[in-house]
Amino acid sequence: MIILGIDPGSRITGYGLIEQQGNRLLHIDNGAIRTRSESPLAERLLLIYTQLEELIQKFQPDAMAVEQVFVAKNPASALKLGHARGVALLAGVKADLPVAEYTALQVKSAVTGYGRAAKAQIQQMTRTLLCLPDIAQEDAADALAVAICHAHSHKLADQVARHSLLRRGRS
Repeated sequence: MIILGIDPGSRITGYGLIEQQGNRLLHIDNGAIRTRSESPLAERLLLIYTQLEELIQKFQPDAMAVEQVFVAKNPASALKLGHARGVALLAGVKADLPVAEYTALQVKSAVTGYGRAAKAQIQQMTRTLLCLPDIAQEDAADALAVAICHAHSHKLADQVARHSLLRRGRS
């Protein structure tokens, strides 16, 4: 299963693509979609959307995972982040991908085992888990972490579903 992880942002949207093969996670690609802060928000959102569409067409992921919005100190920043997140969700749904959402706490816990992990810890763990030669750029590492979180959560959900089916079969 190929998973596209997204760390949304109106200035920088990180993306990470991994492939889950059984218990193995393989790195496919990662990077950041950068917009110009002086451009109107609508143009920035269009750029994010079209770049995500291109990534989806190129890599044909089986699922998308997006980090949920955190509560920001600045309401205007939170709104812009919400817009970027909405564009990412739209790109996934429009491509008929199942889209999952995870909090930063869930992502950090899945990748480092600690929900309050620092950015540097996320970067180092994504490098280690995916056998990357170098540490990924911060936003890309966060997106890879979101994809890893989905891989672990999806696998766990499958195990729970299989266990429930087995238990029902015995009743």
